[in-house]
Amino acid sequence: MSEEPVPQGTKLPRTNWARLSLLALILILIAGGFAWQLKLPPFASGLPRQNAIMVIAPYRHQGTWVFDDSSAGLVQEPFVAGVPEMIDVIVKDIPDADKGFRLLFSANPFPQYQKKLVWLRGDGGGNYYRFSDSDMEGWICPAMFKYYETAPQELYVKAEPMK
Repeated sequence: MSEEPVPQGTKLPRTNWARLSLLALILILIAGGFAWQLKLPPFASGLPRQNAIMVIAPYRHQGTWVFDDSSAGLVQEPFVAGVPEMIDVIVKDIPDADKGFRLLFSANPFPQYQKKLVWLRGDGGGNYYRFSDSDMEGWICPAMFKYYETAPQELYVKAEPMK
């Protein structure tokens, strides 16, 4: 099948590249907006995790408890303001805990959790929690928001030896 030649002097429709480019840009922006609203990659990378139970591995460094979590961009993140003393309580039966232990934590109760922490108040970007069975309290720094969008009313924790 051959195409018929266009008679001389006939104008062919011209592609308006400016309009086409503008339309493509608008469609890309709309799609990006939907992806951002739905928290789809690449927008999801900085969002808190959605795991029910999270695990970190604290260890002692320069006299205090710290932890690393490369997926959250945290290196030697220190526990401060009462939390080191709370950690001392939950690791008292773990040999060599100073060298590292597993700390499981969740905003929901899980089997065999050790301690329940109850939210007291926000302060300085972080939040104060206390053990539900004692007056011990400590300040959990804003790094918590790498794991939760808002400060949970309760946190459940369990310390285990490294295996």
